[in-house]
Amino acid sequence: MDATKEAQIKAHALALAELLYDETDPEQVKTLAGIEVAVRDHLLEYVGPEIGKFFICTSSGTSSGRKRHIQSIVGRLSLSQRQSQRLKVKARTQWSPQVETCCLLLSANEAYARAADDIAVLTGVCVSGSTQQRLVHRQDLEPPAVDSGVKEMSLDGGKVRLRTPQGQPCQWRDYKGVNLHQCSISAFYKDNDSLVNWLNQQPLAHPLVCLGDGHDGIWNLFSQIGHRSERLEILDWYHLMENLGNVGGSQQRLDAVEACLWQGDVDGAVRLFDDWSHERVDQFIGYLAKHRLRIVNYSYYQAEGISIGSGAVESTIKQIGRRVKISGAQWKEDNVPQVLRHRCAYLNGQFSS
Repeated sequence: MDATKEAQIKAHALALAELLYDETDPEQVKTLAGIEVAVRDHLLEYVGPEIGKFFICTSSGTSSGRKRHIQSIVGRLSLSQRQSQRLKVKARTQWSPQVETCCLLLSANEAYARAADDIAVLTGVCVSGSTQQRLVHRQDLEPPAVDSGVKEMSLDGGKVRLRTPQGQPCQWRDYKGVNLHQCSISAFYKDNDSLVNWLNQQPLAHPLVCLGDGHDGIWNLFSQIGHRSERLEILDWYHLMENLGNVGGSQQRLDAVEACLWQGDVDGAVRLFDDWSHERVDQFIGYLAKHRLRIVNYSYYQAEGISIGSGAVESTIKQIGRRVKISGAQWKEDNVPQVLRHRCAYLNGQFSS
């Protein structure tokens, strides 16, 4: 901006300030906090709508069509039908795109009622909790496609509490979370087919590292991703060690077994239990046999920079849980898929881009 325009803006701003100051409660300007609120309220009521009107008319080049009003972060604006089409404003909405984005950002982190309070403080715009909820459930929040090749992925399950009739015990149900390491995350409720289809639509690297704990459901899903010859399935090292710790007994023996497994030597690990017959030992040996092909040379892969643990998706489940499992939260079952998509969209940065 050149100096002449900047000087004109300052002059006009000063004139506006003098006019608006005369219309401000003297008590409100005794503190800086009061001045901030007063200035923002004046901007939303008087200044923003006029500037917005000029921008809208000039940018769209039209004013024809039926008029409607929407609430925006610069105040209440009037748009014609043709202006709305050219400026890509959704039909039948009373909120501007930026207000919707602010609402989605807040309600992805906290209860709808709390988001309503916070957006009023942050923007001066009032959007009720019920409206916040409606905004979420009318969004198209499909999982994003990934541009670069997916080299690693991990799967895990989370819990969500369903709303039940008063007096009945709460019900917790499972959902599946997936983390495409350093690419994207997503979550699916009772829809394994969509999870598999979405994953197979991504650009998968060869080999594709698939990480998970010992749960059958995780590996059943992995078996449907890509081709078996292209997948490198790795049993999460830390869950493997957790199962080893459950065996108990001599710490010296456990350390020796751990050393064998760290090198991927399953047979050597099993031989170390030859002189000890116990139910826990039998269970652990069965666990090793079940996942034998997924127990790799962890030392080598870690040195090569390949993940050996499913901590990424476990962190994802915890981050999703910070919204879906907030104190007192219960969800209608039909709403759960969209709530999960909403939280994942936030974690993927879709509202910030």
